[in-house]
Amino acid sequence: MTSPSLKINLAGLELESPILTGSGTFGYGLEYLPIIDADDLGALVVTGTTWEPRPGNPPPRIWETPSGILNAIGLENPGVNVFIQKKLPQIASYDLPIIVNVAGNTLDEYAQVIRELEKAPGIAAYELNISCPNVRQGGMAFGTDGHTAAAVTMAAKSVATRPIIVKLSPNVTDIAAIALAVEEAGADALSLVNTFLGMAIDIDKRRPVLGNQMGGLSGPAIRPIALRMVWQVSQAVTIPVIGMGGIDSWQAALEFIMAGATAIAVGTAFFINPYVAKEIRQGLLSYMEREHFTSIDQLVGIAWQ
Repeated sequence: MTSPSLKINLAGLELESPILTGSGTFGYGLEYLPIIDADDLGALVVTGTTWEPRPGNPPPRIWETPSGILNAIGLENPGVNVFIQKKLPQIASYDLPIIVNVAGNTLDEYAQVIRELEKAPGIAAYELNISCPNVRQGGMAFGTDGHTAAAVTMAAKSVATRPIIVKLSPNVTDIAAIALAVEEAGADALSLVNTFLGMAIDIDKRRPVLGNQMGGLSGPAIRPIALRMVWQVSQAVTIPVIGMGGIDSWQAALEFIMAGATAIAVGTAFFINPYVAKEIRQGLLSYMEREHFTSIDQLVGIAWQ
């Protein structure tokens, strides 16, 4: 019998595994990659990159909640030039496809960051962050309206030679409509979902816990809603979908794949278990062998086909 294969084609990228890292939670991978097996990953999605350095939001910036966490990091990063000069060469040594998450305050800024990244070798694709819920400008503001989401996508496509993946916000009434607008604007793939807007209050201080007051909720608490959105979007569009939202096991990953995701991204689970990608990879292969599937592609969208 042929050994099962996890290889996928994601917007023209030939990846050895459907398991990606969630932007932000994995940083640049420099803390994780020395202790995990990079072969378990299909690609490394690095943290949000902007034109100018960003200090992020005031602390506290992370708060644990039942079955998840709230974060209000605020896209802290050293800026695109420092990323290219210092971070990218370090990451490149791990021989993983690198997808750069790109954020901006304006359409021009998204394009400006991508123009700069286009000069750098070793980048496989870009993920447009139009969905971060804890920044005061840009971020989610671009992702909650189909027209603005499409405009950002077109601005990025006009300067990019690499695939454009658009990361969608779940903080909308009709995510399938946003997905269709972005697809029509030229997106090569979609990531969904980013975090849900939430908050916590310190009852002793009688004030919000987070320095930014509100933040993004991630972790297993959001998985059923994220899964529903992947189900809806994958049936509405023809481009590949990367599913994410509380994936912490191979069973959870398989749910997203069966709902229509070509690939999945793991985020919060890495904080608890740095070896979760290996467990997911081994679990998927064991399931496929047991159920006589030869390619992970055979399972994409099988729940609604």
